[in-house]
Amino acid sequence: MKVVVYLKLSGAAGCVATLLHDAAMNPSEVVKQRLQMYNSPYRGVMDCVRAVWQREGAAAFYRSYTTQLTMNVPFQVLHFMTYESLQELLNPHRQYNLSSHMVSGALAGAIAAAATTPLDVCKTLLNTQESLVGLPTAGQGGGQGTHRHITGLAHAFRTVYRLGGLPGFFKGVQARVIYQMPSTAISWSVYEFFKYGITKHQHEKRIAQRKEGGREVEKEK
Repeated sequence: MKVVVYLKLSGAAGCVATLLHDAAMNPSEVVKQRLQMYNSPYRGVMDCVRAVWQREGAAAFYRSYTTQLTMNVPFQVLHFMTYESLQELLNPHRQYNLSSHMVSGALAGAIAAAATTPLDVCKTLLNTQESLVGLPTAGQGGGQGTHRHITGLAHAFRTVYRLGGLPGFFKGVQARVIYQMPSTAISWSVYEFFKYGITKHQHEKRIAQRKEGGREVEKEK
C-alpha cells in the first residue's frame, strides 16, 4: 500500500514540475527547433526570436504549449513512476547504488520516450512550422499547394496521419530513446548522489547535536 501511495506521489511531483518547467522553457524550445531545421532561414537565436515575433506574434512561442504539456506530463509521470518501480526491484533498501540508479534511470527514460514519441512528433510539427507548403486542402488535388498553419494538437495528429500513416507517429523513436537513456541515467545518478551526500551530512549533524546535548546535561548534573 505504501509503495502505491509513493508511486502516486512521484507521478504527481513529475506532473507539477513539468507544468512549471514547460511554462518557462517552451519559447526556447520553439527557437531551438527552428534553428535545427534543415536549411533554417535564421542566422542565430536573436534573429529567430525577432523574426518569429514580427511575423507570427508572441503566441507563436506558445503555440505548442498545450501539446508540450500533453507530451511531457505523461512522459514525466511515466518516467518517475517507472524509475521508482525499478528502484523497488533493484534497490529495495534505497541505499546509494550507482549501477541501480543508472539502469533504472536509463530504462525509465527509454520506456517513457518510446511511449510518448507520437506526441513528440506532433509537438515538433507545431514548433517548426511557419507554413506548410504543398499540402492540399479539402477538395483540392495533391498538386495544388497552399499555405496552411497547423492550429493545434488534433490538427497535427490528422496531418501526421495523412502524410505518413501510423508509422509516421514513430519516426525518430530510436533516436529519441537513444537520446533519453543516457540523459535520464545521468540525471538520476547525479540526483541520487547529492541526495545521499546531503542526507548523510544532515544525519551526522543530528548525531553530533545529540552528543553535544548529552554532554551539556551531564555537566549540569
